[in-house]
Amino acid sequence: MSKKPAKAYKNLEFLNSAEARTLRILAEYLEPQSRFQRLKVKDTIVFFGSARMVDRETAEKNLARAIEIHRNDPGEENLHLKRVAEKQLELSQYYEDARILAGLLTRWSLNLYNTQRRFLVTSGGGPGIMEAANRGAGEVPGGRSVGLNISIPMEQDCNPYITDELNFEFHYFFTRKFWFVYLAKAMVVFPGGFGTLDELFELLTLRQTRKVQKKISIVLYGEKYWKQLLNFDLMVENLMINPEDLKLIHFSNTPEEAFEYLKRELTENFLNK
Repeated sequence: MSKKPAKAYKNLEFLNSAEARTLRILAEYLEPQSRFQRLKVKDTIVFFGSARMVDRETAEKNLARAIEIHRNDPGEENLHLKRVAEKQLELSQYYEDARILAGLLTRWSLNLYNTQRRFLVTSGGGPGIMEAANRGAGEVPGGRSVGLNISIPMEQDCNPYITDELNFEFHYFFTRKFWFVYLAKAMVVFPGGFGTLDELFELLTLRQTRKVQKKISIVLYGEKYWKQLLNFDLMVENLMINPEDLKLIHFSNTPEEAFEYLKRELTENFLNK
């Protein structure tokens, strides 16, 4: 008797082929949709920011180690390592602030009277600011959070603070970005690099062009960093954007101020309607 062939949807060689790319894309849309519906996740608050930041305790240990190495061998290379560690400690404040803000938002969300899970903290699932957001949410009793991870060669192992059943792994950036935006009611963007800028400007473009009709509150956290990096006023002055486009952005410098702004915006835009 001849061996029974595998059904097409069980044929891993086919499913991983170029011809089945459409099926894989569709799966990265349908599987998260099914899971969010089953777990009654209605909407999210997304945290973006650098994967390279660490918590204060880790940064302090790294600096102490770098100082000791430089003391024993005060060469140029070790001086550079010491300066990097000093900057890392300075930037760890953003990690701690993201952690605090995620906790404040999660505690507020849990106190809302509803049958669905509202405004869950969501991150890209990796280290740095992403870890801080998931960690802060998980430190609240009963707190849950989402991680939308991506398979890339560096920096992107899942952090250990994501709620297990809300931990996702994507292959395609564009399906991951879809799920960032589709459920989001607010986004908090901490200092970051190319990936953070990509995510920020895609969202601003979607809001500016009204491809996203809902009101997504966008907080740029760390006003000094963002205003040194991006000169929005220059864009207005040179007619590249309209003055009203700047209303899409709110700057915050403390977790408490960001929380009060987001609570006010989310209540007005989604809870009082």
